[in-house]
Amino acid sequence: MNRTGRSLNTKHEKHVVARAIACSMLLLVLPSCGIPKLRQAMPGPDLPASYAASFNGPPSLENSSQVPIEDFFNDPKLTSLICQALAGGNLELRILNEDIQIARNEVLGRSGAYLPFVSLGLAAGMERFSRFTPEGTAEEQLEYLPGKHFPGLPGNFLAAFYASWEVDIWRMLRNLRDAAKLRFLATNEGRNYVITRLVAEIAENYYMLMALDKRIENLDNIIALQQQSLEIARARMEAARSTALPVQRFQAEIRKNQSQRLIAQQEIIQVENRINFLVGRYPQPVERNTGDFIDLNLHALSLGVPAQLLLNRPDIRQAERELAAAGLDVKAARARFFPQLAIAGPTGPAGPYSPIGWQAFNPKYLFWTPDALLVSIAGDLITPLINKRAIRADYKTANARQLQAVYNYQRVILNAFTEVVNRVTKVQNYSRSIEVRKQQVTALVAAVEVANDLFRNARIEYIDVLFAQRDLWDARLELIETKQQQLSAIVNVYQALGGGLLGCGRAPRHPQPGPSLTQSPQGGSDPSTTEQLPVPRKQPEQPPEPSKLPTSLPASGAKLE
Repeated sequence: MNRTGRSLNTKHEKHVVARAIACSMLLLVLPSCGIPKLRQAMPGPDLPASYAASFNGPPSLENSSQVPIEDFFNDPKLTSLICQALAGGNLELRILNEDIQIARNEVLGRSGAYLPFVSLGLAAGMERFSRFTPEGTAEEQLEYLPGKHFPGLPGNFLAAFYASWEVDIWRMLRNLRDAAKLRFLATNEGRNYVITRLVAEIAENYYMLMALDKRIENLDNIIALQQQSLEIARARMEAARSTALPVQRFQAEIRKNQSQRLIAQQEIIQVENRINFLVGRYPQPVERNTGDFIDLNLHALSLGVPAQLLLNRPDIRQAERELAAAGLDVKAARARFFPQLAIAGPTGPAGPYSPIGWQAFNPKYLFWTPDALLVSIAGDLITPLINKRAIRADYKTANARQLQAVYNYQRVILNAFTEVVNRVTKVQNYSRSIEVRKQQVTALVAAVEVANDLFRNARIEYIDVLFAQRDLWDARLELIETKQQQLSAIVNVYQALGGGLLGCGRAPRHPQPGPSLTQSPQGGSDPSTTEQLPVPRKQPEQPPEPSKLPTSLPASGAKLE
């Protein structure tokens, strides 16, 4: 009889265990049945293997982005302005430094979300129940020690550790942490892109200043020529060989050019103050080179291969990290479909936390162990079952944002390649235009000299001299503007290739997400000091072979997850 009963009990226990295992498997498998299918991104265009031969000649790994600022511009006054801005003078970079600090703090916060939370709490209070209640009646009968009853107004003293832990079974919290790290790196790359634009903008304004100086020099030369023609016209009028009309026309032309000179001086002040603003200082004269502007040459441009843009352009690296972070967000949103295990979580029976400590009505009994010991531990395993619309919506939203990141990555690469092509062709065409305009100016200088001689000998009218001088002024002005546009295009090619991050005599360093993530608090630099801007990267000692560089847009047609 006993053997039969034990056999029945054993079978019953096996059935219970089998049911528990089946229910557990059902909890794990059932939620995955309702996960929506991810939408896939459309493939982007393949990145060309090389630039046109007319731009760069045969494919080469030489790239101007790896040329330091000092060597590329070869102008100590210009590089001094750039280094002042990068050393902390530019206010926009200071703001971006704080954005990086915010992103670092986000990583620091995410890095502890998947670990247990433990805190210490102390509590004290007094409470007495009415004798006409069950609690009060029972309290009078209770003894905390043999023969000792609770006092009429008992206290309640507590000293305990409170703990809670959301067990990261599906890596949801760790994926969010890794996504925060990638966004931290993306924020740093965004600042690096601003650095390249800042370098280019200071250089463009600097060359604009030199162009304005050259324009004033040209105006002074034209005014001097017109003064000579005015003196000839006056001499002829006083000799009764001509009327007062030539005198008035030359006088009016001189006043016009003097007015333009004043306007050019105002433009110089505005451009100087723009440079001062970028450097981070109040208005003051900007020291600049006074050499021959028309024959000024910068460092020779080397484009390398298009695949190097993926490595050298900060905005592409930023988009790449944003894309990787969006993929982790999708994984984190997917984990919400599966059961979540929380120990002493907010929905647990023990309340928001599980205390482990000591509790007594009198402080002198507080640390009596094990009599005063208080232990409360509870756990929850919760899985979504019905009405998962909010979870599905978040999952689809994460998928849509991932697609946005893919298309943005493709757009940034396409824009980078287009910028390089447009600016290189501008450099080439404007360089050819400068040579043609130099020939035009040379011819017009000879024409003005001939016209002045003929006018002095009364062989042509004043209007011919006036037109010749105007043509010379216009040609010189167009030559100066063309040269300024050519220098601006060279600077923009340098920026489009990713140049402007090396130089100013500073050691390159990369910011880290936080001290607790990558280094011990006892060693290394203080991560909170972000006032100094890093020089973003070192020049590679041995660049990869062209055949090993990617030639298509990564992740453009890859499966999203």
